[in-house]
Amino acid sequence: MPMQQIHASNSGPSYLIPQRPCLRGIPHPSFQLWSRLSSFPSQRKLKRVSHGCRNDVTKIKAVAVTAAEKKSVKVKATISVQPTVGGIFSERAIERGMDDIMDLLGKSLLLELVSAQLDPKTKLEKKTLEHYAHRTHQSAEEVRYEAEFEVPESFGEIGALLVENEHHREMFVREIVLDGFELGPVRFACESWLHSKHDNPEKRVFFPNKSYLPSETPEGVKRLREAELDTLRGNGQGERQSFDRVYDYDVYNDLGDPDKDSDLSRPVLGGPEHPYPRRCRTGRPRTKEDPFSEKRSSTVYVPRDECFSEVKQLTFNTKSLASALHALIPALKTVIVDKNLGFPVFSEIDALFDEGLPLPSRNVKISNLLPRIVSFIKDKGEDLLRFNPPATMERDRFFWLRDEEFGRQTLAGLNPCCLQLVTEWPLKSNLDPEVYGPAESAISTELVEREIRGFLTVEEAIKQKKLFVLDYHDLLLPLVEEVRKLEGRTLYGSRALFFLTDDGTLRPLAIELTRPPIDGKPYWNEVLTPTWHATGVWLWRLAKIHILTHDSGYHQLVSHWLRTHCATEPYIIAANRQMSAMHPIYRLLHPHFRYTMEINALARESLINAGGVIEENFLPGKHSILLSSIAYDKHWRFDHQALPKDLIHRGMAVEDPTAPHGLKLTIEDYPYANDGLVLWDALKTWFTEYVDHYYADSTAVQSDTELQAWWEEVITVGHADKKDEPWWPVLKTKEDLVEIVTTIAWTASGHHAAVNFGQFTFAGYFPNRPTVVRNNMPIEDPSDPEWELFLQKPEVTMLKSFPSQIQAATVMTVLDILSNHSPDEEYLGASVEPAWEEEPLVKAAFEKFRGKLLELEGLIDARNADTTRRNRNGAGVVPYELLKPTSEAGVTGKGVPYSISI
Repeated sequence: MPMQQIHASNSGPSYLIPQRPCLRGIPHPSFQLWSRLSSFPSQRKLKRVSHGCRNDVTKIKAVAVTAAEKKSVKVKATISVQPTVGGIFSERAIERGMDDIMDLLGKSLLLELVSAQLDPKTKLEKKTLEHYAHRTHQSAEEVRYEAEFEVPESFGEIGALLVENEHHREMFVREIVLDGFELGPVRFACESWLHSKHDNPEKRVFFPNKSYLPSETPEGVKRLREAELDTLRGNGQGERQSFDRVYDYDVYNDLGDPDKDSDLSRPVLGGPEHPYPRRCRTGRPRTKEDPFSEKRSSTVYVPRDECFSEVKQLTFNTKSLASALHALIPALKTVIVDKNLGFPVFSEIDALFDEGLPLPSRNVKISNLLPRIVSFIKDKGEDLLRFNPPATMERDRFFWLRDEEFGRQTLAGLNPCCLQLVTEWPLKSNLDPEVYGPAESAISTELVEREIRGFLTVEEAIKQKKLFVLDYHDLLLPLVEEVRKLEGRTLYGSRALFFLTDDGTLRPLAIELTRPPIDGKPYWNEVLTPTWHATGVWLWRLAKIHILTHDSGYHQLVSHWLRTHCATEPYIIAANRQMSAMHPIYRLLHPHFRYTMEINALARESLINAGGVIEENFLPGKHSILLSSIAYDKHWRFDHQALPKDLIHRGMAVEDPTAPHGLKLTIEDYPYANDGLVLWDALKTWFTEYVDHYYADSTAVQSDTELQAWWEEVITVGHADKKDEPWWPVLKTKEDLVEIVTTIAWTASGHHAAVNFGQFTFAGYFPNRPTVVRNNMPIEDPSDPEWELFLQKPEVTMLKSFPSQIQAATVMTVLDILSNHSPDEEYLGASVEPAWEEEPLVKAAFEKFRGKLLELEGLIDARNADTTRRNRNGAGVVPYELLKPTSEAGVTGKGVPYSISI
């Protein structure tokens, strides 16, 4: 240990005093005391130190030795552990007994303190300090373990912790605190599953809450920083186990189940034939029938720390979706024997909300899985499926019929991110006319000018930015023939044209439905318009059902699944493989990544898989996930996931430095854009201040090896099928970094909230947004008996087109679950991350961000109360609150969580 020689006087004796290491630059008080004493006369100093002992050389030497031996500080380590659901570490009895013995012996956890500094003599890592922790507290809310260390003065600052779990079972570690240092406690916000050493002997490393760029990493933990990343990357071999923390990539080859049924085979998504983002590799073996497909299993691996905490599983079990469907669908099939049975009258649809549907008694009580929509009738001993009316239906029972609501929901509904400005006329297809029919749309100039009643010519309307379109023609037309081969399905290519009125609302002008030449039948195309004639009115209503079904399918498979869940998973995988947990950008993005990989795994298990909820109940059937691959190939661009660029791309805004947010909206009353841009700006400002704190200039961004490796891997591996696209942002400047992280955070928070948490509100009454159409338009083949039925009973034709009873009940159940906020939802800006609290300037920037979100809450309330904003205010109109940052638990139609957690 270095020694400092302090002289009492020129003639007096000298003392060898140990030099206390500085903690973060502040000398220890014991060293300060000796410094002060060194200026006193010799005899006075001896009296202060020896507390009145005789002033002789022997006693002086004794005092000097005592001071020299004071070389360490007592540090207490406290580990906070979250008990598992079902009791404190409830597991198999034999393992629990063995672990209880370990607790009694005081050998529950082995902790090792790692110095942040190298040994000054050897230039090697200092020897770690280790000690067993013993259990000191146990309750239903928390288990605490403690260990005490004698930390030598020469050990220096703590750079990391190594932890070994001596139990046979994993445990969820919330936080570890080292207390006893002069400058206060050193905190480790773990929030992590700690594997048992019996599963994996490798010790777990945790880093303190202080963040470091790679180049600033303390010398003593540089090796650990890289070693931890090596662990997370794995070796790409073998089947992953539930306790693993390995992040790796694979294609979507686990959606089909060819070993169970050849009809359940599905193409591999990811690669030149079917481009797609990558998912997390599980390493499961291949199927017998298809060497390119991975076997399915009852559980899908995700890295252990991506799983929901036990608390979240207790308050809102993510597996409730799979569990409920496994119980609900067989029960529905018992009650509804005919899977194609529709609703004979509208009153039977209303009965789902008013009276409910009795379900048979089963071993698993569905009422326990879905308490919001399934109640248990004690006197009858049965479950009753009864849905709560969505807010739209409660306010206006006939909202779904109105054309003005059709137009309003394209701007303030469930899928407000698909409407485009018409900039060229006539509308044209890019498909091969030899295969799919004429390229030019049948929506003619004469028809449009007739519908807008001579106010403007089409040319003037386009110039004044008055015409808008929902265009699913080219995306859907190539799938029409295959979808029509499926039982109870039909499909068209479609377009819907809208006119912007002077009061800022959209009036539907025309719907175009197209069938390509198939089955020996020629090309068929029809344009429907609003009309006063009875036959025309009902045909128009049927055409709306088709376009709304197409919009529902696109929403679920592209706007929701592809753009948020699916595209985000590669960002998460790459971040964990390439950026250390102590990297500031990792810690900035981590809240936006929580739980997404687990919910995606559950989707592959029960929602988007072959024969799953989406295929059985949504538009393209078994071709559903293929549709999202086509959309990814043709439409997805990372840069267009940024809200401002998305609006500009669709013609819904133009850049204008004088306008709020630097954009002038084409439609001023566009609730999704109005509220979204405020949220976007709040995120971008917060991220700008955060990046400015950690990066002095753009050179620091370019030299950040972990950051650059992350972004390169996102492009070249995570989104490998688009790696050569020219539109990928180049990460060279601080501005580039801010734009990239803001785009990712917006996608996970604002965009996902806008397309997810209104699902039951807008689609819970399914006639408003059907998920499947079962019959063709009656005018497609007027000789069909369906035409006569239509003329006599058009309402029956409409009801036969809607989803079947079992489809409707299943979808409504799923949408209710997906729209639900858990009681412990982590809303954007609600709480500061522990690492952000370590830096006062970062914490201050976050508080400003939080303040802007509070302002947004009030702004949204004010906008909804503004009677001039007719797309969010009016009789029977549901206010637009999907981007309101906070919410209470349940199905509320508002609230923006940090991440895609449902």
